[in-house]
Amino acid sequence: MSAARTNRRVVQFGTSRFLQAHADLFIHEAREAGQAVGPVAVVQTSGSAARAGRVAAFGAASGYPVVIRGIADGAPVERQVTVTSIDRGLSATTDWDAVTALFVEEAEIVLSNTGDTGYAIDPADRGPGLVAAHPPVSFPGKLTQLLYRRWQAGGRPLTLLPCELVNRNGRVLQGLVLDLAAEAGLPEAFSAWLRESVIVTDTLVDRIVSEPIEPVGAVAEPYALWAIERRPGLVLPCEHPCIVLADDLEPYERLKLHILNLGHTFLAEIWQREGRPEAETVREILADPAIRARLDALYRDEVVPGFAARGMEAEATAYVAATLDRFLNPYLNHRIADIAQNHVQKVERRVDAFLAWVEEAGVSLPAPVLRALAAAHPKSGAA
Repeated sequence: MSAARTNRRVVQFGTSRFLQAHADLFIHEAREAGQAVGPVAVVQTSGSAARAGRVAAFGAASGYPVVIRGIADGAPVERQVTVTSIDRGLSATTDWDAVTALFVEEAEIVLSNTGDTGYAIDPADRGPGLVAAHPPVSFPGKLTQLLYRRWQAGGRPLTLLPCELVNRNGRVLQGLVLDLAAEAGLPEAFSAWLRESVIVTDTLVDRIVSEPIEPVGAVAEPYALWAIERRPGLVLPCEHPCIVLADDLEPYERLKLHILNLGHTFLAEIWQREGRPEAETVREILADPAIRARLDALYRDEVVPGFAARGMEAEATAYVAATLDRFLNPYLNHRIADIAQNHVQKVERRVDAFLAWVEEAGVSLPAPVLRALAAAHPKSGAA
């Protein structure tokens, strides 16, 4: 990239501490390395008064701290980074005109992390009134109006990278915007532009961000991944060792679901059946040598062989090692009581689905421990 090129403006919807210690940190480190990326403008979508101080603090030239603490490659890690990639914070509630101008005139890349209910659409956003709302209520409604304004202003191409923990998040969000555009009676030429010039791709994010630093900042583990599905015309926010461009996100989803998440569910089963302490954490249960040996054996004898049947033995072996580092992080207090919520459904998604996925490869995996766990919790029929 030419040094003379104007930096790529990023507009981020959501003030989460997760993105502060993930995408915003990556962009900061890329800028420090000389890449012409950013800066980031952060938009608070919720209107929460409790986060007003956070919005104001984003504009501080001094930046904010991210503390990386934990275990990596079996060794302790602790470092602090002062992140300066964010140059302003805006509220969609009080700064909608400024948000609109920034989105229409400057944005090259859009990020979002709007929480578990971020894709829920308020009834007020359905129909012709969407275009005139100031602002629309829901995030998909806000995004649809902003994209329409950008199209009216000439329709420069745009890359949109949603980071919500929603399966196929890009496809889901694009579908919501297209539906809202149709319900609002917007021109078909606008919908065609959405399909052709707004590159919305699926992403998978993975990093445990354990606590906030007020008013802005966070404490996070060393492990981090941002897997982005390759699409024609896609513009990455930056180059970074934690960003992976992939033709298919399924391998990354399978590793996370059937190693990290499956390991959590296996420990939750032990915790429930064996009457472990109510407040016990993942780190504390693994301090019991017998339980650590059981988890090691499960990964070695049943999980990694299953991935090997799908041609992913090396990837699974490396991910198991990283997962154990994460489980043993002395700075994380991940209570098993929290993991054990919705246990039957989790067994189905993490264990039953793993066994079925391996069988699809034509391999009959013995997996006595996993099969016993699945048999103890017959399928619920729930999603």
